[in-house]
Amino acid sequence: MKSLFCDRAFLRGISGFERALAKVLSVTLTVVLVVATLQLLLFLGSDLLDLQVNWTGEGLVGLLDQILVILIAVEVLQNLTAYLREHVVQIELVLVTALTAVARKVIVSPPGMQKDPAVLIGLGVAIVSLAAAYWLVRQSHLKRPPTRTEPATPSPDPDRLP
Repeated sequence: MKSLFCDRAFLRGISGFERALAKVLSVTLTVVLVVATLQLLLFLGSDLLDLQVNWTGEGLVGLLDQILVILIAVEVLQNLTAYLREHVVQIELVLVTALTAVARKVIVSPPGMQKDPAVLIGLGVAIVSLAAAYWLVRQSHLKRPPTRTEPATPSPDPDRLP
């Protein structure tokens, strides 16, 4: 039984399933992004012609909400694309996507939410935690020595160590 789950063919099958699922999700998200962008353009076009829309209040907040939702979806698509290219989850992209989502919640918060201290504290803690995690990941990448991209070349003097 143990060899069944350690079998290379089984693991290759799981890996293939993950890649296929990521491709299906990428195509689905691309279609959703195209439709959402068209809807945003139609919404914006109709509201620009309507002189009663208050662009300094709810009209602007609604527009920002739609733009940020599309931006978050684009970042998720970038996460999927990075996974398909490198077969690893890019933690920096995930953290930036999460920061954008929390920032959206703060920017377009409903009027009642601004009076609830627990929600505001929770959002503040989430922002600080995500920012700290992003900073730690960036610091770990900056301290990591660069990897070689070219093939190793033999040393001209074999007795000399680099």
